[in-house]
Amino acid sequence: MSNPQAEGVRAQRCMVASGHPLAAQAALQCLREGGSAVDAALAADAILGVVEPMATSIGGDVLAMVVAPDGEVSSYNGTGRAPAALDPALLDALPGQRIPERHPYSCTTPGVVRGWHDLHQRHGRLPWPRLLAPAIALARDGFAVAPVAAREWALFDRVLHADPVCAALYRAGRPPAAGERFANPGLARTLQAIASDGPDAFYLGEPARAAAQACQAHGGVLAAGDFAEHRGDFRAPVSTRFRGLEVFECPPNTHGVAILHALDALEPQALAADDPGAVLQTVRAMGEAMRHASQTVADPAGNTVCTVVVDADGLAITLMSSIFKRFGSGIAVPDCGFVLQNRGFGFAGPGHINSAAPRKRPYHTVVPGAAKRDGRFHAGFGVVGGLMQPQGQLQLLVRLAAWQQPLQAALDAPRWRLESATALAIEHGMPEAVTRALRAAGYTDPVGAGELGGRSDFGGAQAVLRAADGSLLGASDKRKDGIALGA
Repeated sequence: MSNPQAEGVRAQRCMVASGHPLAAQAALQCLREGGSAVDAALAADAILGVVEPMATSIGGDVLAMVVAPDGEVSSYNGTGRAPAALDPALLDALPGQRIPERHPYSCTTPGVVRGWHDLHQRHGRLPWPRLLAPAIALARDGFAVAPVAAREWALFDRVLHADPVCAALYRAGRPPAAGERFANPGLARTLQAIASDGPDAFYLGEPARAAAQACQAHGGVLAAGDFAEHRGDFRAPVSTRFRGLEVFECPPNTHGVAILHALDALEPQALAADDPGAVLQTVRAMGEAMRHASQTVADPAGNTVCTVVVDADGLAITLMSSIFKRFGSGIAVPDCGFVLQNRGFGFAGPGHINSAAPRKRPYHTVVPGAAKRDGRFHAGFGVVGGLMQPQGQLQLLVRLAAWQQPLQAALDAPRWRLESATALAIEHGMPEAVTRALRAAGYTDPVGAGELGGRSDFGGAQAVLRAADGSLLGASDKRKDGIALGA
């Protein structure tokens, strides 16, 4: 007999899984009004940028995986590029000639707003202003800060103090507690301009000019011209087969290829669910895949949020946006209500395929995923949390496809996280036999590692799956504030 709690939420027509209840509710309302899955995901993502400002905003990037009702799969890369004025010689005086984590040089052009519009132009049904209206209202009127968001806000309060504008915007030194109301009228005004005049209000308007001035005031080189030049692109995804599924990931500059590399290594293995050795094989496959990705992934030309939506017509989208590290660069745009992302930290040192260069996209951790079975949509999924993203996705896919675990149970299960080639964090609740096998194999406990108050971040997943009977199952990770809703 099935366990409904372990399965997740079941619905017949449509499903939403998102990292915040307000985002999920707004997405479901869009679907009820006849909007597409893309409309719903965009409305949710705009809200996430309001209610989880440490994770995402219009100052960040967006990527998406879209599966059409006929099974056609496309990915969208809305990641921004390094400033045109980022001469590699500027980095000569920096340690290792690399951009530090929250240095002004880490600011890359935001891709979210253009990405929203590009996706809406191709797949949207509701009017553009309708999608942003709920986020505008929340930013203007305020919202109750959710528990996980409040905890992360407090943990990363230290990031908010370097820039006076950021300190004032996000209440440095007095972060809001869970349940406390927070409003962002500057962001409401910026979103209203975007709703009224489209993406040009952002890329050619005052937000671009103010962002450039803010970055340059701190010594950075991001310019208004970088905003004007920004474009995203639809691209064919990369894929592989695993346990009867065809798994799709975004191509480089993201490291989605690491997931596929690991799945290829695991496909011929037995991977018995009750064998601690199967977990060890998975860890080793992921470690090798991440090492390979770090050497090969670059622009061929953190912290994150995720929403997965399937509509009544069968259109499915996994949408993920991010400002990278929590609160991004820590540089806020005056009167506009957002911080600039710090994706430039993803560039490698000189002489590497991923070394910094003008107008180049950095190595990107955001990896929205999807899977098909028998040529049709089977699942959409994403795991937030920087380098936890490919690791969490791999663990989720093994649990779902190899071990046939129920959806919510697979999301709730304890995880491991590689912090380096030999340091492995193991989440509380992992079976003792598995922990012993991993430690016996030489993986050490990274005591004090990770950003979350000295502990590792095991991510937060959102997933929607098409069950064998045609119904939809949705699940939202208990590690975040989210929820799954269906109709």
